[in-house]
Amino acid sequence: MTGLVIDNDEHRLLRESVAKIAAKYGHEYYAERARRGEHIGELWQELGEAGLLGVHLPEEHGGGGAGLTELTIVVEELAAHGIPLLIAVISPAICGSILAAHGSAEMKAEWLPGIADGSRKMAFALTEPDAGSNSHNVATIAREDTDGWVISGGKYYISAADESEALLLVARDGEGAPGGRKPLSLFVVPIDSPGLTLQRIDTELTSPDRQFTVFLDEVRVGPEALIGEAGKGLRQVFAGLNPERILAAALCTGVGRYAVAKARDYACQRQVWSTPIGAHQGIAHPLAESHIAVELARLATMRAAELFDSGRNAAEAANIAKYSAAEAGLKALDQAIQTHGGNGLAREYGLADLWFVIRLMRTAPVSREMVLNFVAQHSLGLPNSY
Repeated sequence: MTGLVIDNDEHRLLRESVAKIAAKYGHEYYAERARRGEHIGELWQELGEAGLLGVHLPEEHGGGGAGLTELTIVVEELAAHGIPLLIAVISPAICGSILAAHGSAEMKAEWLPGIADGSRKMAFALTEPDAGSNSHNVATIAREDTDGWVISGGKYYISAADESEALLLVARDGEGAPGGRKPLSLFVVPIDSPGLTLQRIDTELTSPDRQFTVFLDEVRVGPEALIGEAGKGLRQVFAGLNPERILAAALCTGVGRYAVAKARDYACQRQVWSTPIGAHQGIAHPLAESHIAVELARLATMRAAELFDSGRNAAEAANIAKYSAAEAGLKALDQAIQTHGGNGLAREYGLADLWFVIRLMRTAPVSREMVLNFVAQHSLGLPNSY
């Protein structure tokens, strides 16, 4: 299918490279690994060796020296082949971007080459049971002492923690004044640190990237674990949050493309009374609407990535892209399932098992309600609602 997003020659070649690798594995590989509780190590390794995971990271640290636009293409094209990888949004995009922007020279040299080639992974630990969208309300405490830092608290719904070597963790200053907003700091915390434990959260997601609660009981890290400056974490974390939202949007538009393409093929082949069902407007029009919504969301997503790469404020664009893509992707998948009738729920058609993954994107990494709050307050200048 043609689309509204027109790639330049470099982007077209990049998309073709991703598609060639993704086609070797496909949705069945992704879904079977997820059902068996296994990871997608072979695919991840091949993507890393091809330079696709670190395409946006600095060349001096093993990356491709391109931008978020290029990583957006990688994530979308994988999802368009039925492989929506949450870890691709987390390790290279969030953690890689934060480390590239704020990490020390030593930290960059240690972590970025491995993140770029796929040999190392890092999970992002921000969310807490009582501090979902409110980063200011983080309760995990980091106390400085003579040997570094001592961290205590808990994190919730941390994706892919079991397959990562470390957490990029957000904590508040344990010495801050009572009441009001506490300064935040960022740390790289090894998963095997004494006092750190993982507890899996059972979900209905069909994804090789699982969810965890993380418990931190007096976890000690050295001074080198601190990212950037202590107390400057809120500003630093936004180096990862806008990329996270843009890449989440790319994942949604990719699934939307995958769903519409599957439904189109089925509607052309499936016949009732000697007529392809796609000839009926009751089938054709909803699919056309889904295609339009996905293509508009793709434009919004690419625009947000371009703004980010140009160094301009991409917050509004990133939020709008994430909102529109999640809505469009979910609608497209639902309509694809409906087009298939009962077969939409059959495992062999590879649609229904994506529903919870794409439904998650209406809630994470930022809920649709918080996006609407942002747009109402920052875009429209309406009074704050919280």
